[in-house]
Amino acid sequence: MPDDFLVAANPEEGSSLPYLIRIPLGPDGIVLKARETWPRTSKVYCHRAEGWPVDAQVVERVPTRVCASRGAAIDLVLDRGRENRSQFVLSRAKGRQVIFWQTPRTAKQARPNVRIPTARPRPGESDAPGTGPVPPRELEILVDTHERYGWKFTRQQATTRKKPLAVGDYAVELDGRVVAAVERKSLQDLSSSLLNGKLRYALAELSGIRHGAVVVEDRYSRVFALEHVRPAVVADAIAESQARYPTVPIIFCETRALAQEWTFRFLAAALHEARLEVGAWPHLDALEAAGPVPPRDPTTAEVRAWAAAAGLPVSDRGRLRPEIWEAYRGSGR
Repeated sequence: MPDDFLVAANPEEGSSLPYLIRIPLGPDGIVLKARETWPRTSKVYCHRAEGWPVDAQVVERVPTRVCASRGAAIDLVLDRGRENRSQFVLSRAKGRQVIFWQTPRTAKQARPNVRIPTARPRPGESDAPGTGPVPPRELEILVDTHERYGWKFTRQQATTRKKPLAVGDYAVELDGRVVAAVERKSLQDLSSSLLNGKLRYALAELSGIRHGAVVVEDRYSRVFALEHVRPAVVADAIAESQARYPTVPIIFCETRALAQEWTFRFLAAALHEARLEVGAWPHLDALEAAGPVPPRDPTTAEVRAWAAAAGLPVSDRGRLRPEIWEAYRGSGR
């Protein structure tokens, strides 16, 4: 199949979706029925098609620059000057899956269908009239047992549960698997962990899950007011860490309260995305086009058992020292 974005006439008679579009992703591409040839004035509704017809009447063929699946969305960038950036978003409407084709101009928001609660519902409050009472929808956030003076998320619609975490200080699970985690840092802690190398291990662990981030309870400008260290060295270390681990952002949130608020919203959005990703594009055999799925990170218990068997000094509980993780990875396991 050519690496071109194709638009053809829909051979199905009487269809309200007169066009077929083929997205060059996967071995056979993804074929959708569409109402328009491009989302010029509003989002375009699309529907899955069985396949690309052999004798398709192609009305438009455009080379692609970028075509990548990102969770419940597919980003498409065409190799032309105008009308070149768009996105196919798998969403839900009236309880069923729908696909919308949108551009930055027609999209009303950058986070499609992410509904993050901002206030606690009243007891018995429901989503729609006549549906009866429903239990409050709260986000359960896992808090690492070693987190001192942890956030309580009392202002957010969330509950917390203490649990030993192999990665991050705060996390959310889907079907028993951590899908998002956040490492919390004060500015002083960030500075020291950057200079002694510990943050590099934390970033490596966070990059092994679908959604990871580091949040700092201070503003970036304060980096250049640090004492006892050279601010430029810390700033360079931040830049180098972001270049080495581009999938794990380091977010400066000015205050503890704002850092907590950002973490709550990040974890909620990440959990929502993880739910959408399950079966989002089932006939796409090769999500390899968007990059290989990273292997599962070993648990702390697994690494501790390996270290004990290898005769390395290791404690019976608590976090493992960075050199133990380094030795485990160096063993090729």
